[in-house]
Amino acid sequence: MDFEILKVDLEQFLKSTEYELYDLELKKTKNGTVLTVYIDREEGIMIDDCVIVSNLLNPYLDDYDPIEGEYILEVSSAGAEKELRTEKSVKSAVGRFVHIETYEQKVEGILENFNGFELVLKIKNKLIKINYEDVNLIRLAIKF
Repeated sequence: MDFEILKVDLEQFLKSTEYELYDLELKKTKNGTVLTVYIDREEGIMIDDCVIVSNLLNPYLDDYDPIEGEYILEVSSAGAEKELRTEKSVKSAVGRFVHIETYEQKVEGILENFNGFELVLKIKNKLIKINYEDVNLIRLAIKF
């Protein structure tokens, strides 16, 4: 089984739904093999969404049979502090609290704007600008 091909196939399969594939993980545990499918959508993911996607994926994966032997399918949310891996996901996070890491700094604040080249972050009523190419990590964050 080519894991990258499986990832592309699941992305394509989920495109016909309101969900998107965030990530895919295959782990061997003492109880067997676990395929975890991490999903996302603009409105966020609730437990019912995981059940819906699991019910959609089960027959598809049974027919497709991409993994040798038996395995357990888990469907999960990308998480409340998910990494923003694409420009599209960064743009969709405008107005939300984010954590940004560059080689020089780690900052958290409200993402005020993103134009594809520069991030504008509001931290304690100050606006700071960060070049997108300097970002090593950007993820959603929970404000305490």
